[in-house]
Amino acid sequence: MKKSIDFLLEHAGPVIQYRLRKEILRTITPTQETYWLDKIYQTPNFKLVQSYAKPNGYIGIGMHGRDSEHETRLQDGETAARLLSSYAIPKDHPLVAKYVAALRDDAVLQHEFLTEPKRFWERFLGLSSGWCLMTVIYTLQAMLGYGDDYKDLQAYQETCLKAFRRVLGLASLDDITKHRQSKAKYNYPYIEADEHFPFAYTHVMLAYTQSWRTPENVQMLADSLNHINKIMVPGSDLTVKVGSTYYARGLAFNRPVKPFRAGDIDVCLYRRMLTEIAMLGVGESVGVIKESVNNVLEAIDADGILRMNFSKPHNKRYSPRYLVYPGAYNDDRLEPFYEPRKKEPIGLLCDLTFWAVQFLTLVKGESP
Repeated sequence: MKKSIDFLLEHAGPVIQYRLRKEILRTITPTQETYWLDKIYQTPNFKLVQSYAKPNGYIGIGMHGRDSEHETRLQDGETAARLLSSYAIPKDHPLVAKYVAALRDDAVLQHEFLTEPKRFWERFLGLSSGWCLMTVIYTLQAMLGYGDDYKDLQAYQETCLKAFRRVLGLASLDDITKHRQSKAKYNYPYIEADEHFPFAYTHVMLAYTQSWRTPENVQMLADSLNHINKIMVPGSDLTVKVGSTYYARGLAFNRPVKPFRAGDIDVCLYRRMLTEIAMLGVGESVGVIKESVNNVLEAIDADGILRMNFSKPHNKRYSPRYLVYPGAYNDDRLEPFYEPRKKEPIGLLCDLTFWAVQFLTLVKGESP
């Protein structure tokens, strides 16, 4: 990976420079850390998130909400937290520490969700199935570095493990789904709110925490992820019944996890999900990770740069070329600028190549 790292050291912006030195090379000195963090604090998106912080510590408006409610997507509380996490802002930074304190303060949360009182009062309903406000709040605290610091967050780690253990006992999704008698347009199979099943946040909570990690639990996750790709059907849909309402499950593990392929851009949360699975410490014992490693190594060009094929027809909504902000269901973007008129923007190539280096390093177990 030397050529890839040399390319990043020459061309990447402050976020990648910092994370490369701290997480991959592990050569960063205290002086260098201060230098690169100061550079990150001057980036446009960090300053924008900083401008959305309130006196009570909460950042932005609501959480996991509609874009129409915000000046920019970074004004959403979840998106703001994801940017701070992807930028590797230290947990003791006042912006992060105050935000986590706000997320743990019921009075602050009740105030911030005055326009959505039902979401606040029912914030724990559906925790096992991954559909509730606390699923997001717990996971964001973990992503910001606090996931092992409190008993309720440690308890939620066990809930996440139960979801993956539950999968191991299934012959198919039909074992836990029910069907409603309805002519509704989206009349998909559903699970009850108290059914344990992994969702797009479940593995993330585990990826950013340590308390749960034993050889037995890591092996269980590897077995569960392999079982998911064995029994789940591509394109299957799932909802969760909470009270009398049926909610669509965005990116639950009711479909197989897709491997990385340089020519495929047809799904959101693509590279990031593979990264988060690698963060679980499962290595290449998970088939989709092993396949992705081989595909990444094959896709890296002789100059060390990872390129994806944007010339073939693809879903531009999910294309890395058009990412602006982090979100619940899309990959991360660390470079602040992409040159729009260039066929191969350096910023985009840096993002793709850093992901490749990070992913391969995580699979080898050489990075925390």
